This record gives sequence, structure tokens and C-alpha cells, in this order.
Amino acid sequence: MKPMLLTEANDIPIGDEWLYETKYDGFRCLLVWDEQPKLISRNGRNLNHSFPEIIEFCHQIQVSVKAFLPLTFDGELVYLSNHYKSEFSVVQQRGRMQNQDVIEKHAETFPMRFLVFDLLTFKGESLSNRHLKTRKEQLAKLATKLKFPNVDYEDVMSIQIVQGSEESEVLWQTIKVYNGEGMVAKKKASKWLENIRSSQWLKIKNWRYVTVIVTQYDHSNGYFQGSVYDKEHLREVVTFKHGMTEEDHQTLVTFFQAHGQRKKELWLLEPSICVDIACIDFDGSKLREPKFHAFRLELTPEDCQWQHMQRQLFPIPETVPITHPDKPVWPEIGITKDHYLSYLQSVSPYLLPFLQDRPLTLIRYPHGVPGESFYQKSRPDKLPHFVATAKMDEIDYIVCNNLETLLWLGNQLALELHIPFQTRQTMYPTEIVFDLDPPSAEHFSLAIAGALDLKDIIDYFQLQSFVKTSGGKGLQLYIPLPQNKFTYEEVRVFTEFVCRFLCQQKPNLYTIERLKKNRHEKLYLDYIQHAEGKTIIAPYSTRGNELGLVATPLEWEEVHVDLKPHYFTIPAVMERMKKVSNPFKSFRDVGEQQDFQAVLERLQE
Repeated sequence: MKPMLLTEANDIPIGDEWLYETKYDGFRCLLVWDEQPKLISRNGRNLNHSFPEIIEFCHQIQVSVKAFLPLTFDGELVYLSNHYKSEFSVVQQRGRMQNQDVIEKHAETFPMRFLVFDLLTFKGESLSNRHLKTRKEQLAKLATKLKFPNVDYEDVMSIQIVQGSEESEVLWQTIKVYNGEGMVAKKKASKWLENIRSSQWLKIKNWRYVTVIVTQYDHSNGYFQGSVYDKEHLREVVTFKHGMTEEDHQTLVTFFQAHGQRKKELWLLEPSICVDIACIDFDGSKLREPKFHAFRLELTPEDCQWQHMQRQLFPIPETVPITHPDKPVWPEIGITKDHYLSYLQSVSPYLLPFLQDRPLTLIRYPHGVPGESFYQKSRPDKLPHFVATAKMDEIDYIVCNNLETLLWLGNQLALELHIPFQTRQTMYPTEIVFDLDPPSAEHFSLAIAGALDLKDIIDYFQLQSFVKTSGGKGLQLYIPLPQNKFTYEEVRVFTEFVCRFLCQQKPNLYTIERLKKNRHEKLYLDYIQHAEGKTIIAPYSTRGNELGLVATPLEWEEVHVDLKPHYFTIPAVMERMKKVSNPFKSFRDVGEQQDFQAVLERLQE
């Protein structure tokens, strides 16, 4: 059984007969579930061994799903970076793995999702001859019974549902904001046709246009090579020939013959001519699905820089006006405003869940770091339509609930994002935070010792904790809580007990003395700061120090004597995100499972 295929279109079809879905960049796959679930690729290969987390999830819900078998789902295997985008390079990396231990480890760090957009068999009955609208309705009913969520990159459920929308323009604009691969338009009356490329299902790509220098021509296959400057060196990023008319192709070949140097089948050319290449992404080494778009004869090779390519691949939404993108913000490490905005785009899937519905206290640096800074709590008079606000204690705060707001704040050089311990919907704290504050960065080893000692106590109470750097000289330890269950006063009973106990056990290392002059170079355990109206730096927020440090979530295994706060600069964290998943990804789910009531009862004994 091979999937129904899509036909590429340049324009979104409009009309009541169409349904629209987000297109996700992953592995097209059928989940054929009779007695045992099988993931079948579009080429008929069994993918169970490559995606064990999906199969394990199927086994976990086997009892619930048994009444509906045999089932066949049509969908996509993805690694979600937001609600509208899958990182194909991560899925591709998994697909190439052979060693089962390596696969299992990758599944823990980068868990995949199977996104279902069609139901082909239900209770053994084929639905492929039914209209898409009918199949979607049946899928929605089944999803409700099995508690499958709609696509949500924060949800741990391995099977999720791709909903159809009748609002093509709204969906398309959202896909563009979040840099999704594109959109699929399907006729509501379409039937599912095996292995047929149908005009009833259309794919519309969200093309990005990257400017490259043409540096090489391969006469044997007709392909050209495109490069950009990465610092002072040329870096190849694409080979292309598709999309060119015969006239375009011959014009470029003639230019190589007139100005290039021939080495057997290859023609080499000094940097001189630029072209735009349409693509859907960059996989780390090459542009994906490249095709020639246009000559850019008005540009010089010096215009084709690595950072410019990043901006073309990840454009700022049209709704967010950007001023002075080349302004130095952290000159000590060469970070401009545009670099900072790129960081915010990259980190937004990790950062936005912590900002969601929390009144923001900003520290803005209008002239960059170092320089004048000021706190901002109240919203300005004029706000873009996408910025939400929340009134608390007579102050109308900004709330950052989407990428557009985050980038708008970045353009204003809000370099520090501080958040309270509760959302605007909750009366009580959603987490406990211990701030471990050593006397200086040279005493960072004290913060490490304190974090590990705190963890031992928290483990003793059978609570799960998380840890992050402060982005300065200390560490911050988090305990997520069930929402709206425990007051600040109840939480204070625990935090005060833990801090006083530690100070009694190791009085030479730890103190709860608030006056700095009386701390005598000990680690200050701050539990007073955890209170209503107080704030903490958000996970993944930058700080206004000259090194451009980030308040970075860590795995507990990373907290050891060799850890240093200066490891976590903006460039380092951007590289880190490619290799290490978010250590806080299970934060909210863990919080809802924590039995903090049992801890309070033990303390009252």
C-alpha cells in the first residue's frame, strides 16, 4: 500500500470545496495497525526500528485502541520545532541510524511525533472511497475517544492530529511567520487513491530565496555550484540546475567559458556573479529542494554572506518592522541586533512556553551592552495588534505569547526577560525556584555544590527538579508544581526548611543572610525572592553582560566541577540547541505529577 501523492501548485486554490492543512517536512508514512502497529514508508519499508518511541506509545494504548482495529492512518513522521514546522534534518538523521542503542538515545533527546491527517481503515473497513470530509470527521471522533491532541509541539503524546482549516489566508500567514514548509489544499470531496499523484491534493511550498555566488559548473551533468562567504572563506551551500530556462542555462555556461578556468569536466569561476535560489530549508550542508529563481546582477559577491543567508532562510515576519539591524548590541562578541533576532527565532520554541501568559518585566539596553539600561513594566501607548497585555497591581504589562511579540521586543533591545512565578490565570506559583547566588563568578563552584546538595534533599522528598544557569554568576534550581494548588505561604514552608537545613549542615558554605557584607563569601540561598510579585530571569533569556551570556537550562549530569558560566554565550547556546534537546521540555508535565502535598505533610509531622 503506497500513499496518495500531492501535485505541486504555485497558488493557493480558493473556494468552499477546499480544506487546508499545514504541510510538515518529515517522512510520509502509513501506520498500519492490525494486531501489531507497523510504520510503513512511502516506499513500503518497515520503519518500526527507526522510530521506537511511536511504536512504544502504540503499545501503551493498545487496550484503548483494540476496539477500533484494524486501523490505517496516513500521516507524517516529524520532529516539531513549533506548531507549524518540522526539522527535516533531525528526522533524516534518525532515518539513517542503524545501531539500536543510538536510536533509543536519540529518541529520548529528540522525540518524534506521528502526525495523522487521514483515516483510511476503521475497524477493518476501508474508508478510502469516502469523501475526505467524511474521513476527517471520523478521524476527529476517534481522536476524541483516544485523547489524541491536535498538533502541539509541547505535548508529549506521540500521535497527534492535523486539523483541516477553511481559512487559507490566516493559515498561510501563520505558516510564514513560523517558517513552516508550506500548505496542503485538499478537495473536501476527494477520495484516497493509492500511489496516485492527484490534482485533488495540492502542495504549496513556502519558498525562501537565498542569494549565492556561482563558483563552479560541472559540464558532465549540467549542474552549477553556489557558495556564500562564511567569514573570509567561500562555503558551498547548493548545487542547482532545475528552474532554469534554456536561455538562463546557456547564458551562465557562456559566462563560465568566457571568464572561467577549465579543469577536465569542471569549470571554475572567481567570485563575480550572483543568483537567487528558491529553497525550502537548509539541512546543515546544502539548501533543500533548490531551484534557480533569478540573476542578481546588481549585487556583488561581498553581498552573499553567511549571516545574510540565515536571514533569507528565516525571514522576520512582515508584520514586525525592524530598525537598524546592523547595530552592535554585544560588541565584545560581535553580536548585532540581527544576530540577536536570529537567536530569538532559534530559541523561541524553548523560550515562549515559559513566557506564555506571564506579565513581563523587561530590561532594555537602547544602545547595546555595556550602556544605559532601564526597567520597563508598563506597556507603551501604541502596540502592534499581535501584542497581548495583562493588568496586575494597577500595571498594564506586556505578555509575550507569540513569535511576533518576541521579535518586536528584540527590536526594542529588550535583552532581559524577567517573569513572575505565576501566570495571569493562576493565583498561586507554578514552580518553586531557588536562586543560588555566589559572591562572584570566581566562586561559581559554590553554586555547583549548593545545587547538588539541594538536589539530594529534593530527591529525598521524591520531587523532580531542573537546573539552569542564571546567565550571570550563579545557578537557579526549579521544582515545577501542579497549577493553582499550593499558595506562596505553603511553598515558603518548604523552601525555608530546605535552606535553613543546608545552612545548619554546612555553615561554612551556605548562608541565608540578606546583607552582602555579612555573607563572608558564602553561597547565598535566596528563598525570600520566591514570592508573589517577584520575578526571575526566564529560561533562555539573554543577559545584559558584555559576554552575552544566556540563562541556560542544563541536564543534571552537566552540573559538575568543570562547569563554568562563561560557556553559555549566545553563539554557544545556538550551537548547543542543534545537539542537545531542551532539558526543560518535560517541565510542565512533571509539575502536574508532583506530589507536593505529601512533602508538606511530612514537614508538619
